[in-house]
Amino acid sequence: MDTTTHFGFKTVAESAKAGKVAEVFHSVAQRYDVMNDLMSAGLHRAWKRFTVETSGVRPGNRVLDVAGGTADLTRLFLKKVGGSGQVWLTDINSSMLSVGRDRMLDEGQAVPVAQCDGEKLPFPDNYFDCVSVAFGLRNMTHKDLALADMYRVLRPGARLLVLEFSKVWKPLAPLYDAYSFKLLPFMGKLVARDADSYQYLAESIRMHPGQEELKTMMEHAGFAKVDYYNLSGGVVALHKGYKF
Repeated sequence: MDTTTHFGFKTVAESAKAGKVAEVFHSVAQRYDVMNDLMSAGLHRAWKRFTVETSGVRPGNRVLDVAGGTADLTRLFLKKVGGSGQVWLTDINSSMLSVGRDRMLDEGQAVPVAQCDGEKLPFPDNYFDCVSVAFGLRNMTHKDLALADMYRVLRPGARLLVLEFSKVWKPLAPLYDAYSFKLLPFMGKLVARDADSYQYLAESIRMHPGQEELKTMMEHAGFAKVDYYNLSGGVVALHKGYKF
């Protein structure tokens, strides 16, 4: 019998989750960036800049952008690694990946692109100097397997960066809940013509591990010196861990 997992607040078969998540991102891909700007009042750009600025990435480094979608982090990392470095843009969703690839080409940047599952990365052991996953881990069925595979492809001394929605500061919770479950689906319906996908996104945030739980998961995957930064009152957290 197939084991179950969560898809937002719903319980679904594990084998069905990836397909359901795929439907969400196929639906929202073309308006994903516009909705991100609206949903966060542009703050997502500051969160991503902070992630890259604190990454320690240097010229010549190899970086893997997991669930990189529309290539926001890929673009920023490219400025860090320079012409002697390399940034791989990857995503499991072909619609999201196409948007990111085309965006990079429109800007005159040809980066290596791979459609792949974050739980089964098609890269050799000990290859990358940095792996990042921004707003993608919560959509993965087996987060423990994904973290373990990210650990595998990192070279010793390299680091993983996980930028993800997290547990908000308690006094903000009532306001944040009202925004997430009332305004967010309404904006999704108005702008992306898809209220259900943004209802799922709000629910998936609530089901994602909190700051301390994710820190423990990263440690169990082998990462050392794991720490996190709360951003915007805990709406988002950046976790960082090293492979030694």
